[in-house]
Amino acid sequence: MDQQQAVEEAARAVIEHGGPDCLTDPHIAVAAMGRAISLGATHSDIAAEMKRQRAGR
Repeated sequence: MDQQQAVEEAARAVIEHGGPDCLTDPHIAVAAMGRAISLGATHSDIAAEMKRQRAGR
């Protein structure tokens, strides 16, 4: 998995599993974000990808 794929996965996981109404295991999104960050991504990269994914819906 490269950095871009990890960012896409993290954004998807946060959208699907995160937020104040999180009804699933919050570790899913945290783990995905950790993978992206370990590959060099920033929180800003993930936030930008989340916006892109939400706009694509």
